[in-house]
Amino acid sequence: MIDTLAGQPVPKERIINLPRLLSDYFLLAPDASEVTQRVAFGTSGHRGSAMKKSFNEAHVLAITQAVCEYRKAQGYEGPLYMGMDSHALSTPAQMTALRVCAANGVNVRIASDNEYTPTPLVSFAILEHNKNSSDIADGIVITPSHNPPEDGGFKYNPPNGGPADTDVTAVVEKRANEILAGRLAEVKALSYEEALASSYVQTYDFITPYVKALRKIVDMDAIKASGLRLAADPLGGSALGVYKKIKEHYGLDMDIVNPWIDPTFSFMTLDHDGKIRMDCSSPWAMASLVRLKESYDLAFGNDTDADRHGIVTPVGGLMNPNHYLSVAIWYLFKHRTSWPENLKIGKTLVSSSMIDRIAADLGKEVYEVPVGFKWFVEGLYEGWLGFGGEESAGASFLRFDGNVWSTDKDGIILNLLAAEIKAVTGRDPAEIYAEFEERFGKSYYARIDAPATAEQKAKLKTLRPEDIEADELAGEKIVNIFTNAPGNGAPIGGLKLVTKNGWVAMRPSGTEDIYKIYAESFLSKEHLAKIQQSAQQIVTRLIG
Repeated sequence: MIDTLAGQPVPKERIINLPRLLSDYFLLAPDASEVTQRVAFGTSGHRGSAMKKSFNEAHVLAITQAVCEYRKAQGYEGPLYMGMDSHALSTPAQMTALRVCAANGVNVRIASDNEYTPTPLVSFAILEHNKNSSDIADGIVITPSHNPPEDGGFKYNPPNGGPADTDVTAVVEKRANEILAGRLAEVKALSYEEALASSYVQTYDFITPYVKALRKIVDMDAIKASGLRLAADPLGGSALGVYKKIKEHYGLDMDIVNPWIDPTFSFMTLDHDGKIRMDCSSPWAMASLVRLKESYDLAFGNDTDADRHGIVTPVGGLMNPNHYLSVAIWYLFKHRTSWPENLKIGKTLVSSSMIDRIAADLGKEVYEVPVGFKWFVEGLYEGWLGFGGEESAGASFLRFDGNVWSTDKDGIILNLLAAEIKAVTGRDPAEIYAEFEERFGKSYYARIDAPATAEQKAKLKTLRPEDIEADELAGEKIVNIFTNAPGNGAPIGGLKLVTKNGWVAMRPSGTEDIYKIYAESFLSKEHLAKIQQSAQQIVTRLIG
C-alpha cells in the first residue's frame, strides 16, 4: 500500500520530537527479559529506537563493553576507528561508547569537532592502518543506515574492515545481553569529560586521505575533463563533508543538494509508507532530487552513513538498483584492464539474474551468496572478488591495481563511478542498461511482503530442498532449489526456486512479522505475478 503523501514534503505533524527522543535514550531502561528490548545483531548490526526501549544508553554501554572485551581477547592493540552518522541518537551513542572505550584502555580515533564519518571511510581507515602497521585496528560505526529519524544503530567492523560476521556478532551479542541482564554492573565507564581528557581518545582526519586516494579507484581526471554538471545529495547524512572535500580537491562542477544537517530530516520527501526514510534507492524518498534530473548530466544520493548509492539520470530518472549494478559490473570488467582475469563477480541471491547474463557474456564467474554484505568481505579483502553488490543499492569494488579499497559498502565510489561511466563512454547509464535488455531480455523484478507469525518464520528459515514437492513454478519446470547459496554454501535462511525464465526467493524478516518474496521474470509482468502467486501457495502449504 502506497501512502497518499509518498513523495511529498514532510508534514509538520510527522516530524519527530527530538527532546523526547534524546530523553528516552538516557532515561528509559530496557528489560533484558523482553526479547524486543535485548541486543540483536542483524545483517548490519544492532538497530532500534529509544522510544521502544530497543536503542538506549544501556544497550550502547553493554555492546561497547562487549566489543572492548572481544578485541582484548583477540589481541587487537591498535586503534579503534569510530564513525557516526547524523541520526539524532548517533551523537549521544558515540559519547556513551567513548566513555566505555576509554575506561577499558582502548585507543579510539574519532573525527574532530563532532563531525560525521561515513561507513566506507571507517572501513578505508581500518584497512589503511592494518596495511602499514603491526598493531591491529578495528572499528565501530554508529548508524541505523537509512532508517527513520527516531532509530539508532551500532555495528562493529573487525580488522578486515567489513561488517562483522556471525562468528563475531554472536559472541558480542551474547555478552552484551549478559551485561544487560546484570544491570550493567560489569560495564567500565568514565565520565564523558574524563574520556575526552584521557590519552585514549584522539581525533583523526577520516576525509582527506580517503578523498585524495579516490584517484586509485575512480577516474577522477576523466570526470573533471568531461565538464559534467553533477549534483550530490547526502540526504542530510555523513557524506556532506566528503562531497565538499571532493568538489574542492578535484574542482568538479558539482552542486551539493540539501547541504545541511537536520536530525529531524524534515527536508526529505516521505517514503512509500509515509515514513521519513533516507533511502537513496527509493523514488519516493528521492523525489526532490529526481525532480532536478534535467538540470544535471548526472545526480546521485547516499543514505545517512553513505554505504548505499542512488543514481539519477536525465534519461531514466532514479535507476533501479539492480539496473545500475548491472551497468557498473559490465563497465568495470570491460575497463579495469589491470585487474586479474580470474576475478569473480559477487551478487546476493535476490539480486537480478541480469547480472548472471552479463557475467556469462563477459566470461566471468558469479559468486552468489545470501543476503548481507558480510559475505563479500573475504573476497574483496583477499582480492579475488572484483565486485560485490546487493540488490538494496550497496556495493564496493577493487582499485585500479586490483587491491582492496573498502570491505564495507561504499555508496560514494559507486556514485562517482556513474560519473566516470558517463565521462568515458559518453552514454547515460540508463541508456546502457536499455541496451542490455535488448541483448539479454527485459527483467521484471519485484519484492512483496506477506504476513507471517514467529512460528511460520522459523519453519521457513529451516526448510530443505526435499520439502518442496512442486516440480513447476508459474507453468515452468523448476530447475534448481536452493536453501544454501551456490557461491559459498551458506544457509540463505529461506528458499529459492529457479526456472528457465524466472526465479523466486522467500526469506523471513528478522525484525517484522512478515516474510519477503523476491521474484524476477524475463517474460512479462503477468509471468512475474504468476511466480509470486505460485510462491505464496507453495509457502502456505509448507508453513501453514
